[in-house]
Amino acid sequence: MKKYNFDEIIERRNTNALNTDGFREYIFHAGLEKVFPFEDEEFIRMWVADMEFATPLEICEAIRERVDRRIFGYSMITDPGYYKALMNWCTKRYDWSFKKEELVFSPGVIPALYQLLEDLVEKDEKVLTMTPAYGYFGHAAEYNHAALVCTELKNNHGYFTIDFDDFERKAADSKVKVLIFCNPHNPTGRIWTKEELKRVAEIVKKYKLWIISDEIHCDLVRQGLQYTPMGKIMPRYQKLVICISASKTFNMAGLMLSNILIRDRKEREKFVSRDKIARFLNPLSIAAHKAAYEECNEWLEQLKTYMDANFRYVKEYLDKFLPEAVFSIPQATYLAWIDMSRCLPEVRDFPSFFAYNAGVLLEGGNSLFVGNAEGYIRLNLAMPRSVIKTGLERMYHAIQNYNRSNEK
Repeated sequence: MKKYNFDEIIERRNTNALNTDGFREYIFHAGLEKVFPFEDEEFIRMWVADMEFATPLEICEAIRERVDRRIFGYSMITDPGYYKALMNWCTKRYDWSFKKEELVFSPGVIPALYQLLEDLVEKDEKVLTMTPAYGYFGHAAEYNHAALVCTELKNNHGYFTIDFDDFERKAADSKVKVLIFCNPHNPTGRIWTKEELKRVAEIVKKYKLWIISDEIHCDLVRQGLQYTPMGKIMPRYQKLVICISASKTFNMAGLMLSNILIRDRKEREKFVSRDKIARFLNPLSIAAHKAAYEECNEWLEQLKTYMDANFRYVKEYLDKFLPEAVFSIPQATYLAWIDMSRCLPEVRDFPSFFAYNAGVLLEGGNSLFVGNAEGYIRLNLAMPRSVIKTGLERMYHAIQNYNRSNEK
């Protein structure tokens, strides 16, 4: 069995990476005029949701083989082998299948979400989601001039559940036409149980809502746990759209390819006809994603083992050094959602605080997420453990120094 090295530190600067070169604009809405007590190369980067791990060698080799063909003309997925690879992946891992004609493509889940809301929601209508939510759920609604209605998840010491009474109350609004659902949930990391999914489905059906289910984190679950696709819960519901990709799983978000499963024929045809890239895809992305589904199962299993240990390390560190932090190891994703409000009760802008005082880049709060996120940070843990160790130590010392100075 091949052993993969997740402790390797890879230099990403000067690769046009958002992670290293775009943090000022994304987190702080600023340019190079924004300076910190740390040089850019000194930052511990625990923010954007891509990995610090090398993309599997099998994928890199598939890209090299495609490069060796030496022509990169207009490309789209016509090879039935891609559908077969994806279907085998879903069948073996999730006991779930879908019809080939339901499969269309987008450069990413977010571009698809923008297009779907443009298709499905009129300007005086509303979109429903559960908060805290990924920021682009709100951005997509805003872009399409649709009001965003939020139902807050209930929080029990870091374990989040759906407030079904409030959810149904919001869903019953005749102006609400679409539910943007996240399964597994970002940022809390919940894997919704079959019972929870069935209750969501019942409410969606009752009020005849469209449901767009972002399931891009579905492969990134803790060992021993299982995610259930919404497609299994709603096998015949036509107003269901499911968004998945190998991009998050195998660290190739920059290759820009997502699988969008649209049940309804009319909406599928509309989505394709209004596709801004005219169905063309990057030929290297096609090769990479097919290889991921066909050849990278063992890499993923070793990744999950490493990530489980990363989460245990963070939990043990916080319990020992920052017991005021409220954190429960998530069931899925590689993201830690941590309530820091009792550690720094006077601080409102955690991304700025930790950037200036610890040299750690992270996301958090209602400015970067949709509601119900005040006092929280999100830490990306998909990186070598040595980097996480340094980041946590810096954060701890920054908190200690700040609290000591405020006691004087």
